[in-house]
Amino acid sequence: MEHRTADELAAGIDEILRSPAAQGTVELIVRRPAEDEREVLDEGMLDLEEGLVGDRWSRRGSRRMPDGSANPDAQLTLMNARAAELVAGSRERWPLAGDQLFVDLDLSVENLPAGTRLAVGHAVVEVTAAPHTGCAKFSARFGTEAVKFVNRSPGRELRLRGVNTRVVTPGAIRVGDAIARL
Repeated sequence: MEHRTADELAAGIDEILRSPAAQGTVELIVRRPAEDEREVLDEGMLDLEEGLVGDRWSRRGSRRMPDGSANPDAQLTLMNARAAELVAGSRERWPLAGDQLFVDLDLSVENLPAGTRLAVGHAVVEVTAAPHTGCAKFSARFGTEAVKFVNRSPGRELRLRGVNTRVVTPGAIRVGDAIARL
């Protein structure tokens, strides 16, 4: 697939802004069992220690942590499904973004400040202050214009690259479940 141009990306912002603010839906669940591997799931389990059970988050660690352990404030990442569609195109390409949950919900800083809790299926997650930005892999998969789009204003404030969360109440989640601000 060709990468979207800056004009094509800018033209899609109005659709993203129509995302529901209080309650939306889980559109896609993606587990990353190993680097560059993706498993699309119909259902998953969110766990306090593992995040999305079977995902490599807890094993991968983080260079941002002094001891190299997994960053608890980046346990689970959510990306706006409308932004994913704009950047990636077909739903089959969404998993390349590297996020675990793709949701139809306004993820903006204004709508979901750090500390906001979200009910997702039978689980609850909390938005953290840890930034989630486009990286070299995101650029390679979707183009430099896409990275600029998500990392610069207004994409940064809208959290078009996604938002980091941590699990506060474990539970089952399914595609089609509601995701709602608490």
